Amino acid sequence: MNSDDALRGNRWFAQQPRDLRQALAAAARLAMLSPGQWIYGEGDEDTGLVMVTHGMLRLEAAVDDRTVLVGVARAGAAFGQSRRHGGGPRIVTARAGPASRVAMVSDAALGRIAATLPHLWQAVSTLVYAQLDASVHGLAQMLALPPRARIAARLRLFADDGVVPLSQSDLAEWCGLSRKAVNAHLGALEALGAIERGYGVIRLRDVARLTR
Repeated sequence: MNSDDALRGNRWFAQQPRDLRQALAAAARLAMLSPGQWIYGEGDEDTGLVMVTHGMLRLEAAVDDRTVLVGVARAGAAFGQSRRHGGGPRIVTARAGPASRVAMVSDAALGRIAATLPHLWQAVSTLVYAQLDASVHGLAQMLALPPRARIAARLRLFADDGVVPLSQSDLAEWCGLSRKAVNAHLGALEALGAIERGYGVIRLRDVARLTR
């Protein structure tokens, strides 16, 4: 599969004009990732864009002496940044959850594309804004929602897939709760028929109930 075919389902990529799509596809490097395989680490100086074409990436950040799950990037998502216009190093660590496939465009490649297609930077700015918007709303949920609703909100992000490829420990990290508390709330949601727990996954059975 070439980069152009792999990127057809990427939402951010699909919104770009044809000339920019062609340039990004030509510059993209496809990579197959094993479960848990790193793409880059928090603080890395080499920046650029990552577009997830299959699977799911874990986005993690260091807190004191441990690393916690702060977000996920599912198939169709794009994220990243550039140091060329005031940006800094990588903000999070990105690694595969299950086996995944990504298309990556390095910062150097972005610079080469922008030399002839300067509207690339507007597209990158739009992507960075979308990441900021998602982060702010995720934080608002953490602050405003009670624990069970917080869990339900995280699970609803996977409504299109119907399967959440996270363990209860992962979900506890992502929701800022203890594993024991998450286990109790998942048990209640399962009793209501909203979800079904499996080994390392949670299946969504009634998204409308999760929404309520």
